[in-house]
Amino acid sequence: MTTSRRNLFLAVLVLAGLCLPLNRSEADTQTKSRPNILFLFSDDQRADAIAAYDNPHIQTPNLDTLVKTGFSFRNAFCMGSIHGAVCQPSRAMLNSGRTLYHVPMDLKGVITLPQLLKQAGYTTFGTGKWHNQRDSFQKSFTTGTAAFIGGMSNHLKVPVVDLKNGKFQNKRQGAKFSSELFVDAAVDFLKQQPKDKPFYAYVAFTAPHDPRMPPASAMKPYQNAQPPLPKNFKPQHPFNNGWMTGRDEALTGWPRQPEIIREQLAEYYGMITDMDSHIGRILNTLKDKGFDKNTIVVFSSDHGLALGSHGLLGKQNLYEHSMKAPLIFKGPGIPQNKSTDALVYLYDIFPTVCDLTHITVPPGVEGSDLAPIWRGKTDRVRDSLFTTYEDLMRAVRDDRWKLIRYPQINKTQLFDLKEDPHELQDLSQNPGQKERVQKMLAQLKDWQKKTDDKQPLTSDHPKPENIDLTGRKRKPDQHQPDWIVKKYFDSE
Repeated sequence: MTTSRRNLFLAVLVLAGLCLPLNRSEADTQTKSRPNILFLFSDDQRADAIAAYDNPHIQTPNLDTLVKTGFSFRNAFCMGSIHGAVCQPSRAMLNSGRTLYHVPMDLKGVITLPQLLKQAGYTTFGTGKWHNQRDSFQKSFTTGTAAFIGGMSNHLKVPVVDLKNGKFQNKRQGAKFSSELFVDAAVDFLKQQPKDKPFYAYVAFTAPHDPRMPPASAMKPYQNAQPPLPKNFKPQHPFNNGWMTGRDEALTGWPRQPEIIREQLAEYYGMITDMDSHIGRILNTLKDKGFDKNTIVVFSSDHGLALGSHGLLGKQNLYEHSMKAPLIFKGPGIPQNKSTDALVYLYDIFPTVCDLTHITVPPGVEGSDLAPIWRGKTDRVRDSLFTTYEDLMRAVRDDRWKLIRYPQINKTQLFDLKEDPHELQDLSQNPGQKERVQKMLAQLKDWQKKTDDKQPLTSDHPKPENIDLTGRKRKPDQHQPDWIVKKYFDSE
């Protein structure tokens, strides 16, 4: 064989080798090199309900540690909801990476983030709240313990089930407070994991969602030092936003009484403080098992909550306090004690985890990879952000300005978030802002077109704007314990 033919033959062999799939040992090596993912997900937690975020009125030492050792996104939002249970669509978007009008609530026909990781060789584990039906949990997780397939429950009576070998079993009522129950399951899972196979652990708390019934030990910090009222507290919302008497809004009477709001804030903070203590147990287990050096920890919540802000209690509105949630990433390669004000969505978590685990983002995912922000390659992934609620509200905001539109009453609000972060001064009727209002309405319509939101922004037959709920009768739902019923309902 001549030298030229020998070189050609060797080149063909090399190219053929490059085209061959990885053998088992090579694939195993690639899987071993991928980081573990621990996803901690709270329920109804405002973005400001962490002490490290300039809130001296709440105790969250373990979340504070995550803030100090991780990277925070200070403008992370839920896009909104098609119904009052905002938790459900938020989780559907998060687990699919898709926008609100492009994802079914049961995630049928959609590949979920844990399902994708499972296909890539991860052991996927789920515990806690899963609000998107049984089938999607079943396809997403290798195993699950104390899974709550539902929306809300008394925290001492959570109906849970396990997933073993692809089948649900051991249906029961949890025997412990919800946060302890779910973290016990997560800790047991972590203790059983080998070092040579990556895992994805999804720990979805039902705290601090009501009923707000924290263990007595978690209430001690707030018994003699109740949190102050929100800076945007109002006795009643100034106009009828279309969702004034929903379930969440009826957890206390109208007009809102400052002392009752402060008591409910204390109970809300107590729920978070208790959850925080159990998060500490998970983080300690990671360290004890030696997983902390190769685990990405993600902490977030499905959305925020009003709790007296603007005279509202729930999350069925588009103010910052209700659509914004905390979002923290911590782990190898992620800067510590840093943050950004970039506008992000919770469904951006999906492609970001794909980046961190070296997995190709599947078709249909609409979120943006956030890792380039902390890597210093960009300072933003979008210039504006769109939020929506039922057929009642639409909003668009940028780095400074925010417009909210109420189609059923033909009302618009405009806020300068730089000068008025608590959204108290509506500038929509200011003659000097007329051009800005028109520009942002056009921007809102662009977002509607991009996301297939068909809601008209104007009504031919608008409903009355004025409303007075003083003295309106309320009824507790089935999940409220007796002491809450007596304290907040029977006393009226």
